[in-house]
Amino acid sequence: MARRIEALQLNGPAGKLEALLEAPEDAAPRAVALVCHPHPLFGGTMHNKVVHRVARALRNSGYVVLRFNFRGVGKSEGRHDLGVGEIEDARAALDWLRSRYPGLPYTLAGFSFGSRVILSLGCALPDAERLIALGFPANRDPMGVLAWCTVPKVFIQSAHDEYGSLPEMEAFYAHVADPKRLIWVEAQDHFFAGGLDELERQVTALGAAP
Repeated sequence: MARRIEALQLNGPAGKLEALLEAPEDAAPRAVALVCHPHPLFGGTMHNKVVHRVARALRNSGYVVLRFNFRGVGKSEGRHDLGVGEIEDARAALDWLRSRYPGLPYTLAGFSFGSRVILSLGCALPDAERLIALGFPANRDPMGVLAWCTVPKVFIQSAHDEYGSLPEMEAFYAHVADPKRLIWVEAQDHFFAGGLDELERQVTALGAAP
């Protein structure tokens, strides 16, 4: 699907946030999505290949998609804040997106560190349409809010994820509150090497679902 893309500098809690807004060019959007990137201290940016694929899949499903750099990444101002300030960065970006497209349903998606951020934020937002967590680090995270979070949650995991292997993820997932869904993608590692096309197909299918 053809796209319109807009480079932005959003107001965030620690300064400006560098962002990209992508919209379908030949149809009115039916929903919006915020997509969050992996860990800033390990090279994560909004241009990460998984983030890019997720954004494209959702846009092709009729979503307006906003991805942005957390504080201290790229042209975003501020300094890394161990995931605490990053949740507030995501909240500010989501508020901007929802004010730009009022009334449209919204989804939050994130990869790795970004999945932690969107789950922490999204579980406090009962009107979110869906939370999509990709490459969730199940061997590092306590259960926390996921034990009671009733927002619809979809986990998409590489079958060979070194931070959330199949047995680790399935044990973790068993204690996650409903509604929930777990999708396995045959890929070589945490970054979905060899499985990016299948990852994109799965996200496109999710985006197309009512």
